[in-house]
Amino acid sequence: MAGKDILMKKEHDLNPVMEPVANDLKTVFHVMTKPIGPLCNLDCTYCFYLEKENLYPQAQKRAAWSMQDDVLETYIRQYIESQDTPVISFAWQGGEPTLLGVEYFQKVVALQKKYADGRKVENAFQTNGVILDDTWCAFFAEHNFLIGLSIDGPRTLHDRYRVDKGGQPTFDRVIQGLSCLKKHDVAFNTLTVVQRHNGDYALEVYRFLKEIGSGFMQFIPIVERVATEPGLDHLSLVSPDFADEAVVSEWSVEPEQYGRFLCTIFDEWVRNDVGQYFVQLFDVALESWIGRQPGLCVFRETCGDALALEHNGDLYSCDHFVYPANKLGNIMDKPLLSMTHSFQQQSFGAAKQDTLPDYCRRCDVRFACNGECPKKRFMKTPDGEAGLNYLCAGYKMFFKHIDPYMRFMADQLYRRRAPADVMAWSRWQDFHASGGRIGRNKPCPCGSGRKYKACCGAFRNGGDQSAGSA
Repeated sequence: MAGKDILMKKEHDLNPVMEPVANDLKTVFHVMTKPIGPLCNLDCTYCFYLEKENLYPQAQKRAAWSMQDDVLETYIRQYIESQDTPVISFAWQGGEPTLLGVEYFQKVVALQKKYADGRKVENAFQTNGVILDDTWCAFFAEHNFLIGLSIDGPRTLHDRYRVDKGGQPTFDRVIQGLSCLKKHDVAFNTLTVVQRHNGDYALEVYRFLKEIGSGFMQFIPIVERVATEPGLDHLSLVSPDFADEAVVSEWSVEPEQYGRFLCTIFDEWVRNDVGQYFVQLFDVALESWIGRQPGLCVFRETCGDALALEHNGDLYSCDHFVYPANKLGNIMDKPLLSMTHSFQQQSFGAAKQDTLPDYCRRCDVRFACNGECPKKRFMKTPDGEAGLNYLCAGYKMFFKHIDPYMRFMADQLYRRRAPADVMAWSRWQDFHASGGRIGRNKPCPCGSGRKYKACCGAFRNGGDQSAGSA
């Protein structure tokens, strides 16, 4: 941004502070690869993917769920060839991919090396962690895999829904797997599903994740509708356009509950943890406040560049839209790139923006939300228009709550200063709001040990007041 004029937005208090940056014209897409399909060793109550087994009744044994060698090689070759980037990123998920064994992913790495033609290949691997051991973790370390570990908080919160096939708790096994990752210095982040139960324990969840060493956190809201009668596809968890009777599941997080969850964690993070712990949603929000397209697909204006590949080569529009209507074809019959650029997929991606209700278009936080994921757009707006996101009230609460802090951090970036200064600024705001008064040469109320003029006093009014001298 150096050397460029940044136009400050003035039309509305909650618009981003900078003009949008032009989109990269290169075509980049991502595939969530499910080499074992929905097969898993856990039976999490809220999992939306377990019932996808019903889409493949012919796969009765575990071996039938494994992505076969010819499909795997075809996929790796096509995916690498289709990426016009110096670094090619693969993402492996399930189900539970560790059920395939380390040898399977040794084969994956060999195929990637065969077709990479000297380009760098990265691998992200999502796991529930219960069978991680030294063999797995040594492999991850050797090949620089980034591990996403699913954990929903402390023992009582995690074990509420995350149980094995016998209904037994999994917390201890996950922590053991995490210890193994740390032992081998494997890079990891945590993915926490926010549901009806743990959604009331935001600080307990956040502080626990910090205690176990998670420097990078994702908080994923679970929202599903359950059909009274399954459809012809035999799926009970239905798409947003399902016309028959369906109700929001009992484990789905409630809108205001999710908003409070995010606000509570943000308030602690913005005062103490900026630059030390990273929360995906907070980073993505800052992108919006500096005028850039969010890096997370659910908050972009359009979608369609994050697809899902099933074990047999079937390609779907999105990991959350694995329904017969959203199947694009099979990579053994059609090239991956042609399906990604097909009219069906382009229409799917554009529909996110095209079907946005007028109520959302007029919303003052649209720039940060853009209606969020179409999977959750099954509500009606106050004026009766279809297509409102179930979590709308929660997102409005959160984005309005963080606005002054995001503005401060965006301004810091504009001035080529550290966004982490928001911590001192936030504490000063708290002190000032409480009616406190402090002399310039007195110890700063934030507890830093420095004089007020050299600490929070330096950030008063967004950083415009100089610390000066006595």
